[in-house]
Amino acid sequence: MKARVFVMLKTGVLDPQGAAVQHALGALGFDGVNEVRQGKVIELDLADGTSEETIAEMCEKLLANTVIESYRIELL
Repeated sequence: MKARVFVMLKTGVLDPQGAAVQHALGALGFDGVNEVRQGKVIELDLADGTSEETIAEMCEKLLANTVIESYRIELL
């Protein structure tokens, strides 16, 4: 079984990498970009029957800093 975890900074948390990407896109002539938020995708190859609650516990304990990041789990 496979799962993807999408981790993003919460709204209101400064995203310097996103700001740098936005600036670089503008410098390359892409003027219509109003905001960029940068995050990460973690792909997990799990034993069959691993519950979504177990994956959420992995996120809470290690994969996401829940003080400043939110996460979304997608089972594949």
